[in-house]
Amino acid sequence: MALTFELDPKFDRSVRDGIAELWSDVSNAGGAVGFVPPVTAEDVRPELVKHLVSMAEGRTRILVGYDEDGSIAATAFLTHNTHRLMAHWLWIYTVMVHPRHQGRGYGRDLMAAAADAARTIDGIEAIRLTCRGGTGADRFYGACGYKEVGRVPGAIRVSDGDDRDDVIMLLPLG
Repeated sequence: MALTFELDPKFDRSVRDGIAELWSDVSNAGGAVGFVPPVTAEDVRPELVKHLVSMAEGRTRILVGYDEDGSIAATAFLTHNTHRLMAHWLWIYTVMVHPRHQGRGYGRDLMAAAADAARTIDGIEAIRLTCRGGTGADRFYGACGYKEVGRVPGAIRVSDGDDRDDVIMLLPLG
């Protein structure tokens, strides 16, 4: 069964807590979403608050995917550029699909829904993202139509002696 996507759902406690749980579960499963396991929902909550502040300021929108039980199973944050010369593209951050839903094509569905959502925003011509090298994420995003446009070697320090490339990718929406 496919996920149901909603752009900018009513943000209440259940959505907030569902995203925090999703984020910790994805992190603990090895997902490259800004943390190294083990983490709890409380550990990720300060980062979620940063996204919420940006949402309240109108700079970020959230796309949420719900599974057949109505649980939050996927998210992506679409963030406008604050630089006036780069307002024609936006960032996508914290792209997550719950580990129990991996391998069902939901990641591709999420990325397609994010591109569709971005197309509804006036003046947006492309989506840009970064991902952690060495995880296969760049291959996944490539399969979703993104092109690698840059790479910063060793920019992400996962732990002592484990530095990863920061891979920059772009999806033109035209």
